[in-house]
Amino acid sequence: MTETILWAIAAGSALAYGLVFVHQPPSFLRTVVKTSAVAALAVLAYLDGGSVLLAVALAFCALGDAFLAGDPKRWLPFGLGAFLVGHLVYIPLFLERESAPSALFWPGAIAVGVAAGLMLRLLWSSLGKLRIPVVAYVLAIVGMVVSSLLLPEGRAQAATIGAVAFMASDAILSFDLFKGAKLLNSQRLTAWAVWFLYWGGQAAICWGMLS
Repeated sequence: MTETILWAIAAGSALAYGLVFVHQPPSFLRTVVKTSAVAALAVLAYLDGGSVLLAVALAFCALGDAFLAGDPKRWLPFGLGAFLVGHLVYIPLFLERESAPSALFWPGAIAVGVAAGLMLRLLWSSLGKLRIPVVAYVLAIVGMVVSSLLLPEGRAQAATIGAVAFMASDAILSFDLFKGAKLLNSQRLTAWAVWFLYWGGQAAICWGMLS
């Protein structure tokens, strides 16, 4: 019963933020709704007997959401720091469940590395003083996605899909923040893609790692 309630809180908050609050200016209620979408998953991971690393990673990502619900120009470094820790915690979490690399591991790992390198190259001139933090962040998310490629077949592979969705969300957000680039020149579409890829990725990681 508790698990169902927490999933409902997480999904309801995610929908409310994505369909209503994502287009509104920063406010206390907006921050609470956004943070609750992943914080509820962190509580679920803790109560459902999953690895404590899963609960910790989700908790740091929820903290990052709280920072980024405010003015990105003011709180972006703090948000990046929280998400950086979350990504780093995901790596040992995935490696706890690693299996022998499949035939797709190396092609997948190379593709992730190339995509990250290309993203950094395109963003480099716009990063300014955030170059070092952004490079550290990108290396962490690459490590997170690559380690997820080692998860065994079955339900745990939902976490791999979630990790890739998380990286895609971060890429779209990065180009929006640093280049002003929008998907199809639409701020609304960009915001939806960033949020729903991100939350869907977190939910998939949580679901897959609780198996």
